[in-house]
Amino acid sequence: MSQGRDSRPGAPAPGLRRRAAGLLERGPVHTLELAERALSLRGPAPALSAAVFSLLGNDGRFRVDAQGMWSLAPGEGIPGPPLSHLSYAVVDVETTGGAWRRGDRVTEVAVVPLNNGVIREGLGTLVNPGRRIPPKIQGLTGITDPMVAEAPPFEGVAPQVEAALAGRVFVAHNVQFDWGFIRTELLNALGEAPEPPLLCTVRLGRFLLPGLRRYNLDALTRHFGIPVHQRHRAYGDALATARLLLHLLREAESQGIPDLPALEAALQRRSDPRSRRTPVRSPRR
Repeated sequence: MSQGRDSRPGAPAPGLRRRAAGLLERGPVHTLELAERALSLRGPAPALSAAVFSLLGNDGRFRVDAQGMWSLAPGEGIPGPPLSHLSYAVVDVETTGGAWRRGDRVTEVAVVPLNNGVIREGLGTLVNPGRRIPPKIQGLTGITDPMVAEAPPFEGVAPQVEAALAGRVFVAHNVQFDWGFIRTELLNALGEAPEPPLLCTVRLGRFLLPGLRRYNLDALTRHFGIPVHQRHRAYGDALATARLLLHLLREAESQGIPDLPALEAALQRRSDPRSRRTPVRSPRR
């Protein structure tokens, strides 16, 4: 069986899925025609059929009937870029407590960008919360009232934070916690906040690595052998989460999940109710 350029060993399957979806947007296509036109394959029919089923058979966006005619599932379009090609903003915040709805504030924020599988230098700064930090939180994070006394209020760093998030997938370990604080602080400071896609590494870990006893940051970084520097400080935790994200994205792609829409759909189908709980306790992870 001869192979076209995209089907050589090591070629990215998501690119082939996009080609297949582009063809199927115009209507159903038979397995053998799909192999020839989308995968650029030639050869015996059984081998061609096996190649198509290997590529598309486990992707819920593609359907095939008893006659071997493939189509897109209703409402589905061309797959997006591969997970490893997206831009992510990996975020961590330290706060005065765990309840942004009740007025707790950010004491430290970090945003670590990840582009095309490469971690870049990010933003990290203390923030003056305008209120006292409870002793228990000071003991956990090491961030004290004197440390933040001369730090800028969130209003002073909000434009930098907003720019660091622009056009990226927002990622955090327990994303609802960090996003709740960031969104609230941006709304208070700027009067508006972006609405990026959200990705939670706790939820990803539970989905991709079933069977682990725990899915907190310590457990998952230990599982992958990732060092964590300055635990419970925003930049240290954000950098560790960015390294964790790289491992989880590779795991997702190895399990046949090619892009963000497919990942979101898979998480929705197999969602664990525990992963949707927003903790009310203070800085955790």
